[in-house]
Formats: sequence, structure tokens, C-alpha cells
Amino acid sequence: MFVLTCPHCLEKREEEEFSYAGEAFIARPAAPEMLDDAAWGDYLFMRKNPKGWHWEMWSHATGCRKFVVVKRNTASHAIAGAWTLAEGRKVYDAEGGAA
Repeated sequence: MFVLTCPHCLEKREEEEFSYAGEAFIARPAAPEMLDDAAWGDYLFMRKNPKGWHWEMWSHATGCRKFVVVKRNTASHAIAGAWTLAEGRKVYDAEGGAA
């Protein structure tokens, strides 16, 4: 178990109060109508599953109900930080779009 600090309500809460919402910052296809079924399926369902640092979306389900971007190490569950969507995007871009 790990503890997240919600950047919206500024409360430290256990992971059980949050709901995992998937990988963060997935690029939408520029022309989705041009994708074949296999490419569209990849966009919808294929996600990274790294061992190490990973950007994730979480929802503060039992708190303010807002979305939070978290950089978490999937091997150790260490948390590098939790940000609002806009703040998280700036940090993600500053790091070159990588973990």
C-alpha cells in the first residue's frame, strides 16, 4: 500500500481512497477515421506495462473525485509526485515525455 497526496484537496490519503484510471498521457490518433481495426484496437487497449517509473492517472474516488497524475515506480511503489492534470503534463513534457 502507498500514500498519495491529492493536489486538489491537499490531503494525504491511502491508495484505497483512489481508483486507478490507467496510463497517463496517451496520444490520441491525429486522424482516427483513417485507422484500420488493428491500429484502432492497439490505441484503445494496448498499454505499457513497465517495471520501473510510470505515469498513471488516478481518481480521488472517496474524496474530491478529481483526477490526479501520479509518477509511480511499479516495482517499489515509490511515488515521485502527484499533480493536477495540467501540472503533471508540464512535468511530463519537461522530462521529455518519459519516465
